[in-house]
Amino acid sequence: MPAVRQIGVPLVAIVLFLAFWEWLVWVNEWPNYKMASPSDIWPAFWQYRGLFLLYGWETLWRTVAGLALAVVVGTGLGMIMGFSRIVRDGLYPILVGFNAVPKATVVPIIALMFVGQHDMNTILIAFLISFFPIAVSVSIGLSTLEPEYRDILRSLGASRFTIFRKIALPKTLPEFFGALKVAVTLAFIGTNLMEIVEPHGKGLGHLFDSGKINSDYPLMFAVLIALAFLGIVLYYIVVFLERTFAGWAERTET
Repeated sequence: MPAVRQIGVPLVAIVLFLAFWEWLVWVNEWPNYKMASPSDIWPAFWQYRGLFLLYGWETLWRTVAGLALAVVVGTGLGMIMGFSRIVRDGLYPILVGFNAVPKATVVPIIALMFVGQHDMNTILIAFLISFFPIAVSVSIGLSTLEPEYRDILRSLGASRFTIFRKIALPKTLPEFFGALKVAVTLAFIGTNLMEIVEPHGKGLGHLFDSGKINSDYPLMFAVLIALAFLGIVLYYIVVFLERTFAGWAERTET
């Protein structure tokens, strides 16, 4: 029953959303060059199905690569900040200031710095836009570790690595996976920003830009739906990993 609910409820919600979207376009009599409806989007998917498969893969692997880099760097930086108050006080203002800069303004700079390095530019932007929540969550999780646990384990002769592996790491996992869910969507934003701002004939961002140039609104909305679908898939992969490695932290309903 829980599995049916976890699958059925999101599907019903999606169907209701699409039905409301179709009704909204119909009742307002909007033409498809103003607001495409779901019934307009499916023909665009079918017409350009080969491009969606090709460009969807291009966007997906670069997003996953940037996200993986964000996990490695964000976790390492968060560990350093979590265990050292001096480092945390010094880096927090820098990280907050960097994260406050609109990434749409960073994309042209990266594109000019590494002209022609399309894959690297896209992965780099996906990384830059998604590592911040991971680093902060890991840092907070480690910095709020109860000192009593560390004192007890140290009195029993446990090393710092043992304390980290037995206490600090499990305690940080819920915060880590919570931040990873946010980072997944941010990584897609970064990928598509680079694909649109620096056209290089790859990715769903390029397909969206082509639809915009040709005023093909159903194609543009189809690209948005494809991006949403990829984001949902990656999100539920993170949910699966969370339940596998940190399922103990999930609250059960009574």
